Amino acid sequence: MKELLETIARGLVENKDAVQVEVDQPDEEGVVVYHLHVAPEDMGRIIGKQGRIAKAIRVVMRAGASRTDQRIAVEID
Repeated sequence: MKELLETIARGLVENKDAVQVEVDQPDEEGVVVYHLHVAPEDMGRIIGKQGRIAKAIRVVMRAGASRTDQRIAVEID
């Protein structure tokens, strides 16, 4: 899942070296949080107009996680 998020993000940004993904341990509800870090100048490319790209990234990640019976959340920092 981490590789999927990195691949999606690198396809959207200009500064591909600044893309980092941190993974937290599952919380008490079993939700794994993925923190996506990008360069400040690329933040708009990841979020998109009215958050549409960010929502699409979250939908794709949740769909991928559901195939392996995981519960995840994606935070863009």
